This record gives sequence, C-alpha cells and structure tokens, in this order.
Amino acid sequence: MSTRDLTRVVALGNPPRRWIAASITLGILAVAAGIGLMATSGYLISSAALQPPILSLSVAIVGVRFFGVSRGVLRYLERLISHDAALRALVRLRVAVYRRLEPLVPGELGTVRTGDLLQRFVADVDSLQNVILRILNPVAVALGAGALAVLVAVLTLPLAGLALFAGLVFSGVVLPLTTGRLGRFAATREAPAQAIVAADLVEALRCAPELVAYGHGEQTAQALDAGSSKLAAIRRRTALVAAIGEGSMTTVTVLTTIAVIAVAIPAVSDGRLPGVYLAMLALLTLASFEAVRPLPAAVEQLGHCRTAATRIAEITDREPNIVDPASPVELGPLEQIMLSGVHFRYRPADPWVLTGADLELYPGRITALVGPSGSGKSTIAQLLLRFRDPTGGTIAVNGIDLRLLRQHDLRAAIGLAGQDAHLFPTSIRENLLIGRPAATDTDLLKALARVRALAWVTSLPAGLDTTITEDGGNISGGQRQRLALARVLLTEAQFLILDEPTAHLDRETARPLLEDLLSAARESNLGVLLISHDTIDPALVDELVSLEAGRIVP
Repeated sequence: MSTRDLTRVVALGNPPRRWIAASITLGILAVAAGIGLMATSGYLISSAALQPPILSLSVAIVGVRFFGVSRGVLRYLERLISHDAALRALVRLRVAVYRRLEPLVPGELGTVRTGDLLQRFVADVDSLQNVILRILNPVAVALGAGALAVLVAVLTLPLAGLALFAGLVFSGVVLPLTTGRLGRFAATREAPAQAIVAADLVEALRCAPELVAYGHGEQTAQALDAGSSKLAAIRRRTALVAAIGEGSMTTVTVLTTIAVIAVAIPAVSDGRLPGVYLAMLALLTLASFEAVRPLPAAVEQLGHCRTAATRIAEITDREPNIVDPASPVELGPLEQIMLSGVHFRYRPADPWVLTGADLELYPGRITALVGPSGSGKSTIAQLLLRFRDPTGGTIAVNGIDLRLLRQHDLRAAIGLAGQDAHLFPTSIRENLLIGRPAATDTDLLKALARVRALAWVTSLPAGLDTTITEDGGNISGGQRQRLALARVLLTEAQFLILDEPTAHLDRETARPLLEDLLSAARESNLGVLLISHDTIDPALVDELVSLEAGRIVP
C-alpha cells in the first residue's frame, strides 16, 4: 500500500484541476462565512446588550444577514462543483481502468477471482472519488479557512490567536494522525475482506444448484457468514476509531474555547480588549473548528483509498503479453491462414499443448478440426485470433506474421463463435448490434435469415425487441448458437471459427443446426474452421483433420 500507487491511479482519471480549485475556493469561503456568521453574531448580541442606538448596530446586522445567506449559497455551490469534479474524474478513471484490463483478457487475469475483479473495478474505483471529496478538498479548506480564522483572532487579541492556533494544529494534525494510526489495521484489511466476501458470494450464486445438489448449501452459507462476520468486525473497529476521533475533536474544541476565553477575560478587565469582543472571540473559536472537523475522517479515507489504489494498480500495472506492433502491416483481403510448426504451452513449467502443429486454411473452404477434450483445439482458436502468441513456430495471414498486424484488423477478418458465446440480458436487437453497431433492422433480419433463425425471431410477439434473460435462460441452446453466429456474420468477417457450435445440444438438434451453420457459411463464401470433439460427417466439410499429441494430422 503506497501513496505512489494512489497518485498514479488517480491521475488515470485526469481530475479536472480547475473545477477542483474552484470547489476548494468555494469551500474556504463557505467555512469563512460560517465563522464570520458566528463571530458577527457574538459581537451583535454583546453590543445589543448595551442598548446602543439601533443605527450603530446596522453594520453588524447586515453582516449577520450577509454571512447567513452567503454561507448557504457558497456551501451549495461548493458541493455542486466538487461532486461534479469527482464524478467527472470517476468516469474517466473507470474508462481508463477498463482500457487497461481489456488487453489482459483472456490470459493475464486468470489468477483473479471473478468477484474480486468486480470488486476492484466497481467498489475500489468508486472509493477513489473520496480523494477529491473527503481528502483533498477538506485538507485545503482546513488550511485556508483555519489560517483566516487565526489571523482574525491574532488581530483581535494575539494571545487568543495563539491559543486558537494551538487548538487547530492539535485537532488538524495530531488528532488525525493518531486516529489514522489506530485505524490503519482496518483501512488495509477492509477492501480485501470485502473482495473475498464478494468473490465467495458470486461463486456461491453461480454454483448454487450444484452446491445444493451435493449437500454443500449449509457449508457454503457458513463460509459466507464467517467472511461477513470478519468484515463486520473490521468495520466495527473503523467505527470505533471514528467515534474516538469525533469525541476527541469535540473535547479539544471545548478546551480551546475555554483557553481563548481565559486569555480574553484579563484583556477585557485591563481595557486592552473591548468587552463586546469577548463573545465574538468565543464564538469565532467554536466556528473555526468546522474547518478541521473533517480531517480525522480524511486521514481514515486516505488509508482506504491507498488500499483501493494498490489493489487497482496490481491489475492495471500488468503488462499485456499481446500488443500491437509499432509499425503494423496493413491486412488486405484474406487469402490464406497458415500455421507452421506451432508450439505452445501456457507457462514455462506447463506441459506442451501443441508440438509442431501445421495447418492451412482458406476463404470459401470448410475445415473440421476434431480431437478429444483438452487436446488444444480451443487453444488453436485463441492463437488464430491472437489472444495468445505461439511459444514457437509461426502463424501467418496472407504470408504476414500475426504479430505484425493490428489486433483489430485481424479480428475484423477472422470471427469467432464460441461454444459459450455470451448473450447479454437485453433485446435480441442489442445483442446482434454488438457485431455491427451501425447495422439496420434489414441487416439484422438478413443475418438471422442466413442462420435459419428469421422465422423464429419474427414469430416472437416483440420480434427483435424480445428481451433475452440472464445467460440466455429463456431461449434454447440452438437458438443461442444461431444468434451468436448471426452476430459474427454481421461483423463481415471473411473467415469464421466455430468452436464446438453444437456443444450442450442433443444429436437431433445438433445435426440440423450444424448443417444450417455450414450452409450459411457456404452461401456467403466464408472460410470456416469447425472445432469439435464429436465425430464430424466428412460430407459436411471440405477437409477433416485431427489433433493428436499436439500435432495436426489428416
């Protein structure tokens, strides 16, 4: 956990400095107006007690009204601008973090649990808005408004100003540092503990049917309860430290006020200070602590934000293995894809998945690649799309090594319809538009017709506006695969990789679906690599090859 991580991560959001400066200025003026309101009110009450001519109080009366109105207006504007600045920075930060995460998929994020990754991307990123709202602004306002209050007190009575200065320094420096040290344990452990609870909960919900079926429901509930209890204990400690800080702040405020009154009374007695200023100094002192009251919480938030930033940096600092070349080669119309002596393994200590694989693929030609589960068929799909690079050998498109091409150009030419293609919980239209956002309804219907899904979609009451539930729960496996392929066809890819397109389907459904998919590809003159662990009828394809012992054989 380091402040350097916090600085770097917050900088990703490019905080709007002018807006922050404006909110700080308004914050100082708002606190100063509150101090002015209290001080002027004390002076007005004391003066009115002497029953002077009413005109002699007109300036103080106007001052009370001015400070009272301006304080509310300034506070509103400060809140408006500071939150606007924080939210602008938060939006930019979330986009920046996503852009750092995207190149790490799928290879470099495998060690992070889904719930933990979600916690980092949502809760940890959200907490960094407090850098502006609850750390930077309060500290700057405390310095500005506190200095102004001390200056007024010193000009009124030097000893009173000294007492106020000492009280503000103790409350604004010593007390926050002390409570920050006491709360350091909770600040460093709350976010990781919350991430563990979130990850456990996500996995429990995803696997609930299996857990219940195998009698582990109660055990899982107990594990969740234990994690939640640990998180609650950490938060109770945080609340205790905050309560100690708040109580100590109130105590120091009272003691400082007493000290100011104690040094002011002799000054009034010997005539060095007009009596009407006594109440003014007392109320000014009380109001001045509004400037430093947020500082213990600011130090506590600093600990939480540093932890969150470190957790985010652990992910965003990872260097992607797959990067675009500095001077990419332009990819023209796809003519050939060739794997030559490709070797691959996921980590240096892992066994080889591919050991000298050779394969030639062409547009308009359908090639089936079969082999048992775990033989590396899907790995070849990942290599062709450059989700990973081969450990040895080369993969070339039109004779150009994939590493010399832009990833976007490559994936525009080669489309993937995986066995677990994700459908979002939105309309059929929105799911298809992921393939080509500018596509018209006519384009969508043509794509559905090419995969033999048009009759089904048009028979639905809402048609293209039919909502698909979470994970496609309200449609069949065959319909899911047809929509996934229609989405790929909308990308206008020249070559398709169909990875286990009939997985999870019965034979009666799988055969017609596969025939429809391959027929649609032939009609569009698309090249296809059909990956399957099942036996493929040679009559359906132009070439049938097998993956055996890491090699491709006819």
